[in-house]
Amino acid sequence: MKEVTFTVLENSPLAPRTFRMKLAGDTSAIRCSGEFVQVAVEGKFLRRPISVHDCDWETLTLVYKVVGEGTAVLSAKRPGDRVRALTGLGNSFDVDSCPHKALLLGGGVGAAPLYLLAKELCAQGKEMTVILGFNTASEVMLADEFEQIGADVHIATMDGSAGTRGFVTDVLRLKNIPYDYFYACGPKPMLKAVCSAIHTPGEVSLEERMGCGAGFCYGCSIQTKNGPRRVCKDGPVFKKEELIW
Repeated sequence: MKEVTFTVLENSPLAPRTFRMKLAGDTSAIRCSGEFVQVAVEGKFLRRPISVHDCDWETLTLVYKVVGEGTAVLSAKRPGDRVRALTGLGNSFDVDSCPHKALLLGGGVGAAPLYLLAKELCAQGKEMTVILGFNTASEVMLADEFEQIGADVHIATMDGSAGTRGFVTDVLRLKNIPYDYFYACGPKPMLKAVCSAIHTPGEVSLEERMGCGAGFCYGCSIQTKNGPRRVCKDGPVFKKEELIW
């Protein structure tokens, strides 16, 4: 874990109430996809956990949705502003567990951490299918980015205004998609439905309210088949077989 003061390079809207923030600074504590950072917000006691969307040796990119006062403050940041964050938090996706063909499923802003994962899978020469679920067409984001790195991308929207009408699981039901391992991130109802519909092994990144983000407060504990686990420290990525819905 390392606290870093970053400089904002970009903070622009991707979709309604959803922003992409690119930061310059020390990213040495960030190892691979699936991790998150805890961002400090002026005037707020608790930091905001945000998953790592992309990262290189000099920049960190976050995709976040404005859901309250803290993220509203972040959305007002401009290039040149400073942002403090704890980095190197959480575990990561296990890229080596995928034999050949990966299925990535993201719901809403849950699509964000799957992008760095997709780049890692691509670097290993593995095939990818990505299914992204949203409420409506105006919320669709990141599809072009996934396509640019070679993924076969499918969209689902609840109102049918883009792609397949319904959930990401409806895309699975209607299309013959080959895969031997899956990775998913999104709202809990989506993740539960995915784990019920898919019978191959896989991994799920959980979204949970966090206090410290480092495992000290136990505020994000969940019950698993292996006993209680802290989402911030033992996760946020868990094997499908561990989870109790």
